[in-house]
Amino acid sequence: MDSESTPVHADITLVVNGREHRLSVDTRASLLDVLRENLGLTGSKKGCDHGQCGACTILIGGRRANGCLALAVAHDGADIVTVEGLAQDGQLSPVQEAFIEQDAFQCGYCTPGQLCSATGMLDEAGQGWPSAVTSDLGSDPVLDDDEIRERMSGNLCRCGAYVGIVAALRDVARRKKAAKEAAEA
Repeated sequence: MDSESTPVHADITLVVNGREHRLSVDTRASLLDVLRENLGLTGSKKGCDHGQCGACTILIGGRRANGCLALAVAHDGADIVTVEGLAQDGQLSPVQEAFIEQDAFQCGYCTPGQLCSATGMLDEAGQGWPSAVTSDLGSDPVLDDDEIRERMSGNLCRCGAYVGIVAALRDVARRKKAAKEAAEA
């Protein structure tokens, strides 16, 4: 094997689900592959491996990202949350609970990416970020069905569980809004 075809490795540190990991990774490795193969976090799925289906969605610094498109070496020092990190102290996140209550999954393959994307989406909306369908850019987005569908459009579900997913996210958004209004009162 000549030096031109020998993989180059780099030492990186990732904080994944609150735990620091020091790794030596192939500089060509995607974050998805490092999470799955090096850290054994197989919740994030490899679907299309082209950033089109959203099965690999994770949170990097609180923002949604396709793990299959992110080079691991580009995220040295990053704070990453996978589906395995959404629950805290054995307690499911509000999004996970709503998915169960609304039967928002069927085969479950896309569910980890949907859960991470939904978590990031709710945070974005909570910060007032508009989407392509936000009608009033001067006020906080209202997470109605159209707004939820647009914001989740990067996550595909082959089983067609969209009705349950939208209902689950509508429910979580309603709960968050009520909690915010109660805190402000």
